[in-house]
Amino acid sequence: MKISIFGLGYVGCVSLGCLAKNGHEVMGVDVSSFKVDLINNGHPTIQEKDINDIIWQGFANGRISATTCAEEAVHSTELSIICVGTPPSTNGHLNLSYIFKTAEQIGTALKTKESFHTVVIRSTVVPGTNQRYGEIIEEFSGRKRGEHFSVVSNPEFLREGSAVHDYYHPAVTVVGGDNTCAMEKVASLYRCLDAPIEITDIKVAEIIKYVNNSFHALKIAFANEVGNICKALHIDPFKVMELFCKDTRLNISTAYLKPGFVYGGSCLPKDLKGLVTLGHDNYLDTPVLSMIKSSNEQHKRKAFELVDNTGKKNVCLVGLSFKEGTDDLRFSPFVELAETLIGKGYHVTIYDEYVCLSKLIGANKAYINEHLPHLSEHISNNLEAAIANNDVVIISHRNFDVKHYRHLLKEKAAIIDLVRIHDLEELPNYEGICW
Repeated sequence: MKISIFGLGYVGCVSLGCLAKNGHEVMGVDVSSFKVDLINNGHPTIQEKDINDIIWQGFANGRISATTCAEEAVHSTELSIICVGTPPSTNGHLNLSYIFKTAEQIGTALKTKESFHTVVIRSTVVPGTNQRYGEIIEEFSGRKRGEHFSVVSNPEFLREGSAVHDYYHPAVTVVGGDNTCAMEKVASLYRCLDAPIEITDIKVAEIIKYVNNSFHALKIAFANEVGNICKALHIDPFKVMELFCKDTRLNISTAYLKPGFVYGGSCLPKDLKGLVTLGHDNYLDTPVLSMIKSSNEQHKRKAFELVDNTGKKNVCLVGLSFKEGTDDLRFSPFVELAETLIGKGYHVTIYDEYVCLSKLIGANKAYINEHLPHLSEHISNNLEAAIANNDVVIISHRNFDVKHYRHLLKEKAAIIDLVRIHDLEELPNYEGICW
């Protein structure tokens, strides 16, 4: 394939060399004549392991060239990969001027190009950039997206110091677009790699790099705070984290990584508070650990706001225990939600197939007597009646049988899903807590 790469910095230079190594004819484009001259003499524009040999081999084989002329590059190739920088502004927003400048250049070039052209945004950009990029090309070219060109999002996940290795060994390759043929063309560039290719929505592809790197930053900060606490207690933090990482069922896994409602129960709140207190007792500031509870409380408030926004006062809560399959009500976030609603004057009917008031004992009974002393007035053993007699239905447990109650749910003013049950999404007046 004949490919042009806009931007000969870190990502652009690595992509240039690796694509040429894979047999493609690649032309680099940059406003810097110095960088263009380096490439045209077989030299990389960056210092990186293995990049010197790859660029030289591509140059020697006639597969690598470079130019400062965007029009020449677009007319000489069928696909353009955008790798220009997106530096942060002082207010935290990205400076997308370099990105949109390439859209103007490509749009101008497409005025006089008859064949279909595919543009691939490899740079890290905010959601919505792909759409705006296409609009700019349409404005400058007079051509229509989908008919004469397509814009595909293909975020890079390269790390400095191991970029060439990362290019050839990605965990996953992400391709987002609205044109099947264009997405397949981009995906074909990576078929030679031993890694899955995920075809997805444009905005998902645009935001995933931010989500990935934010989580990586969170992991580093979490490990450092654990390290500080361990050091204060004369515990080897490396042994602790080594043991932590051995749990691939809950710790290093997909567990707990789906949007939903808050954590609760008798263990997580207690142990988090205990670890934060250990830090406090040793004069340590643990901002990451300390803010987890605040985030949780904010999410709880959002659930109440969803109900409040309906303007209805009759509410059915399906599920009261902190998770389905148990009658443990201690520190259940659903008990707190019910407590808040009742305190605000809502008429709340509660159904939980595992909760039997006569069987509550010990700490479980004491907790509910403190927080919902009049639970008997709100509990129902008939879910069908509970749904039928209320305007708003809150689903808090995943074992809810949608098919059996679909006919009743269709008539409700609002269905609020805290756990994401897919079959609910097609119903009118459905809203997920964060989707």
